[in-house]
Amino acid sequence: MTGRPARGDTYELRYDILVVTAGAVTRSFPIPGPAQQTIGLKHVEEAVAIRDRLMTAFDQAASPPPGPERRKLLTLAFVGAGFPGVEGFRELLSLATAMLRSCPELTIDDLSFHLVEARGRILPEVSDKPGAWVVRHLERRGAPARLNTRLLSAEDGHVVLSDGGEYDATPIVRAAGNAPNPVVHHHTDLPLDERGLLLVRPEMRVGTESEPVPDVRAAGDDATIPDLASPLPGARTVPNAQHAVRQGRLLATNLVADLRGRRVRNHRHGSLGVVATLGLGRGIFQYKGIVRVLAVWLTAALTGRDLVSLVQHPRDALVTSERTQNPGAARAKEGSTA
Repeated sequence: MTGRPARGDTYELRYDILVVTAGAVTRSFPIPGPAQQTIGLKHVEEAVAIRDRLMTAFDQAASPPPGPERRKLLTLAFVGAGFPGVEGFRELLSLATAMLRSCPELTIDDLSFHLVEARGRILPEVSDKPGAWVVRHLERRGAPARLNTRLLSAEDGHVVLSDGGEYDATPIVRAAGNAPNPVVHHHTDLPLDERGLLLVRPEMRVGTESEPVPDVRAAGDDATIPDLASPLPGARTVPNAQHAVRQGRLLATNLVADLRGRRVRNHRHGSLGVVATLGLGRGIFQYKGIVRVLAVWLTAALTGRDLVSLVQHPRDALVTSERTQNPGAARAKEGSTA
């Protein structure tokens, strides 16, 4: 294997077994604005910083009279309505509603929350019925989901949508899924699928069913693995923690079994269910087709919300992701500002 560090000369590295668990990165948008104006939702630091932005916006919006300045401060846009997008969006709406009690200058009418999704439904990880229930729940809360709608531009914090909608927002949160790890996608000769993810067999070997790559294993969000528990032909495992943790354990177990001449096992995980929180005290839980609405988060119900803000640097991870996915555009920008 040939290695190429960020600094220094390339070098040769010999290995007996190569294990690739690079993970995925936040998906970039080839449109004006997101690289400079949005915050991702992949890391804990980003989530904490989004919360801090909302709390800071409340402080700033309490001073000016009703108008464009206040409206922009209290307008929030989430792009992407999978689990991270829906849970983050609804949690911030719940937090904003709670903070109104301590801000008599503001009302619920000052809040403008937008959830934007390119597909015709939200929460693709659950069945249609609970997904539709969440859409109705958001509409009742005054924060409808804008389905079949794409983000066209986000320059200077001004959101332009494919359905004709336009508004200024602070912040704009990007929760539209993951992209292949650029290191694996651009700098290896390993087999990839049409999305740029590593092709991995059920026993965690890299390669296709007919052509495995000798002595290379992979698991996690950057690997596309057949979902043997799904009734759908050709289904692949969802890139989430349920699969990644089990894949990692199986990969290690199969490595030991392979070295000792024992039989390896295939990855097969039938999900028991999924849970999506919808702010303090509400959520949905789907267990093998059974859907329930959860009514109480015991700890928060007893102690109330924590309304202390924390100063963070939310865009570091997202900027790094943009640079690695679009190195040519980053170099061009740097040259234009030199």
